[in-house]
Amino acid sequence: MGAVTYPNERVAEFIKRHMVPIQVLSDSQPLATKFNIQWTPTVIILDEEGKEHHRTIGFLSPEEFIPSLMLGVAKCHFDRERFGEAITMIDGILKDHPKSDAAPEAVYLRGVALHKSTHSPEPLKEAYKGLRSRFTKGKFMIRG
Repeated sequence: MGAVTYPNERVAEFIKRHMVPIQVLSDSQPLATKFNIQWTPTVIILDEEGKEHHRTIGFLSPEEFIPSLMLGVAKCHFDRERFGEAITMIDGILKDHPKSDAAPEAVYLRGVALHKSTHSPEPLKEAYKGLRSRFTKGKFMIRG
């Protein structure tokens, strides 16, 4: 990823705006053990307290890496019950990267965040319908 993904202008700009990047070698101790890093590249999204919220393992192109990072940021917000901020980041995934591998999880997480913030069951129903209609081909198969 160091040759293709990290140097990408859009990737670099997203990281600069939303993250503090730290690169650790996979055999660096004690961090490799603490975060169960078995292979590279392993990208872990942590909050400022060091709590993990999202992880990817393996090469991702810039087109897939950005929505994966966005999903990680959204999960940080979601886990801290900042649902509005999570939904804003998720909406960016669904608007700008609707065919990415992060999109199905974004649809689901959006429904749950809306449900948790409104206590209405409707967002969960809409998420289910959205997943069913948009992601029933390929590796995502939802049966109802």
